[in-house]
Amino acid sequence: MYLIITRNFPPEIGGMQSLVWGLSRELSKNYLIKVFADYHNEHKKFDEQATFSIERVGGIKLLRKFRKAQLINEYLKENKVQGIIADHWKSLELIKTSKKKYCLIHGKEINHSIGSSINKRILDVLNNVEKVIANSEYTKKLAIECGVIENKIIVINPGVDPSDELDQKSLDKVESLLKIKTPRLITVSRFDKRKNHEKVIMALRNLKQIYPDIVYICIGHGDEESNIKKLVKELDLNGQVMFFKDISSNLKNALIAKSNIFVMPSVIHKSSVEGFGIAYVEAAQYGIPSLGGKDGGASDAIDNGKTGLICDGNSLDEIYSSINTMLENKKYLEYGSNAKNFVTKFHWSRIIEEYKKIIN
Repeated sequence: MYLIITRNFPPEIGGMQSLVWGLSRELSKNYLIKVFADYHNEHKKFDEQATFSIERVGGIKLLRKFRKAQLINEYLKENKVQGIIADHWKSLELIKTSKKKYCLIHGKEINHSIGSSINKRILDVLNNVEKVIANSEYTKKLAIECGVIENKIIVINPGVDPSDELDQKSLDKVESLLKIKTPRLITVSRFDKRKNHEKVIMALRNLKQIYPDIVYICIGHGDEESNIKKLVKELDLNGQVMFFKDISSNLKNALIAKSNIFVMPSVIHKSSVEGFGIAYVEAAQYGIPSLGGKDGGASDAIDNGKTGLICDGNSLDEIYSSINTMLENKKYLEYGSNAKNFVTKFHWSRIIEEYKKIIN
């Protein structure tokens, strides 16, 4: 039996949640799996459809960590467990066992100054596990710089399920919404500083001179939403930027599939960094190429010059010229075709084999 300990699990929505769910589901096809996850108001209905055991731990966040660790430590004493896989170093911090432990790392959660108290806590956990599983080459490099022992780290990119079949009703709705607007740029992400919506919007002002019918579709919500909308108004781009949030997955997928370029030239903001960028992979499944930023793990998800482009997200000129390069002569069609072929390497059927190699 393997235990999976997580702070991030469906029905809560997010990249980490999808990753841990996919990993648990795929491992359960070959191993006995038990998941210890945080309580969620709507978890009962979700948990019923799982083919493995899920134990939820509730309570005040501060106390939950200790209660969860106590439950897991007791379970380890009373049951035969081969190993433990955790979504975060904090999930392992209070676990007392000699069993093999594996910890996923994602980027920003380990990005703390060497010698700081939190860095010491991180290293106490990560340097005492069997393997540290980084989501990208960038995250591996970051971990080494932060003091993690290099030969403990292995890179396994996040897995994805093959894309859902597109719903014709949603596709028709998108065409009705967008009408003659073209070319079409899209970002699906939280509105936060590191995602860099602002620079894309600033580049859009110049791109509008060449492509008067251009549209930028923004799907998501977050702390920066009001600032981004304010910028759109200041630059007189209300006719070029469309905002969507809390929409169905069918409509989201149709908007992606009907776009030309996925744009997310991420930057490092304070300690926040894009460790991988599963959104680039999800766009590629629909044959949509991406523009990513050089700061972070986008290079694992985008084959630069083949499935999209990597640029300096801090440079407005680079963002503008990269988008323009992809739009000129419809270069995005070639990149998109390549992206659709490239993305199969991230399918869970392949990714899970990498996990099986290390736990075996």
